[in-house]
Amino acid sequence: MNLKQQIKSDIKDAMRAKDTAKRDTLRNIQTAIKQIEVDQRKDVTDADVEAILMKYAKQREDAMAQFKKAGRDDLVAKEEAELIIVKSYLPEPMSDEELETTIKEIIDSIGATSMKDMGKIMGKAKEIIGNRADGGRINICVRKILS
Repeated sequence: MNLKQQIKSDIKDAMRAKDTAKRDTLRNIQTAIKQIEVDQRKDVTDADVEAILMKYAKQREDAMAQFKKAGRDDLVAKEEAELIIVKSYLPEPMSDEELETTIKEIIDSIGATSMKDMGKIMGKAKEIIGNRADGGRINICVRKILS
């Protein structure tokens, strides 16, 4: 069962269990998936769904930060609950050690020596690492290694 089908199935399960938080979160994700399918006229792959989930998780984290700043603990709790649901569908994130090791291997394979090679490294890293680490973490790690 692919990720899209899993989300659809879990929406039905959440409806049966009367879990409105999970149901609503998964419906929002399903809407984003359908939007991509309609706009780009293609069937989404698991990689596409993972990218949508990463974007949705990032939005939840940003909203949580804003709500914390505003002192809205009720909305922070809601966003945290949604974030937990979304993260359950994402692959396990890479540890810092794994990320550093992988990036060192990429740098060695490309033969990069300076910050001028940052674009090549980032492109290859996103290809290999995928959604197990976000671009910001990869960028920080590359800068740390190259400097």
